[in-house]
Amino acid sequence: MGNVVRHPHSRPSPGRARIVPLVLAAGVGALLLSGCSGTGEPKSDGHTPDASAPARLWPERSPAPRPTYDEDERDTYDAPWPSHGMPRVPSGDIRKVPALTIVKAQVAAGKYPRGTAQFLQADRQKINNCATARKQCPVLTPQYRDVTGDGKDELLAGIEAGNDELVLWIFKVRNGTVSQILDIAVAPLSLEVAGRDVITREPSELTGYDTRTVYSWDEHSQSMIARVSDYVAVDATTTRKSTP
Repeated sequence: MGNVVRHPHSRPSPGRARIVPLVLAAGVGALLLSGCSGTGEPKSDGHTPDASAPARLWPERSPAPRPTYDEDERDTYDAPWPSHGMPRVPSGDIRKVPALTIVKAQVAAGKYPRGTAQFLQADRQKINNCATARKQCPVLTPQYRDVTGDGKDELLAGIEAGNDELVLWIFKVRNGTVSQILDIAVAPLSLEVAGRDVITREPSELTGYDTRTVYSWDEHSQSMIARVSDYVAVDATTTRKSTP
């Protein structure tokens, strides 16, 4: 991997109207306090998840070009919002519900708390017509991964939104109801799942670097949060479209 340069602020996503993330980036992560027993002997923090190599999501997508940025484009909310109008899933298995049904329900619900539409009318129409016009459908093949560590798969839904932008939604089942736990818009060079982490890599406004963001499940907020955001040096052998 190339050199990494940390930066203190999240870089705004490129493109047109922003799709608002569910939560603010919550720093680098929670500190793990191991502690000791009363006798001075160390005590275990328990088992850690098995490490796994990153699995590429939608590798057939063309990498995004390097765009220009508006530093004031992104809005954020500091808490997740419930997804209304979702189907009931008594079994707790999100695979029992067609992914398109879940996506359409979220599109119809709009964005909370303002209830505003998340897509242009033309894009909403394409999503609603996915069942009969697959070639024009912007919803990518659904992906299923356990990113919360509860032993059950979550639904990762990718939706093409124009201008090389991809909306990434993640849904899980809580008490028989589908809830959204991640809502971001990116212009990705790549999207990966490594263990329980979702990793986005995007073109950066900093020449010679890409932006990498790692989203992880946060038990307290019951959502995926941006745990790490940094600049990663571009490999000299990697071809990138240049930005004026």
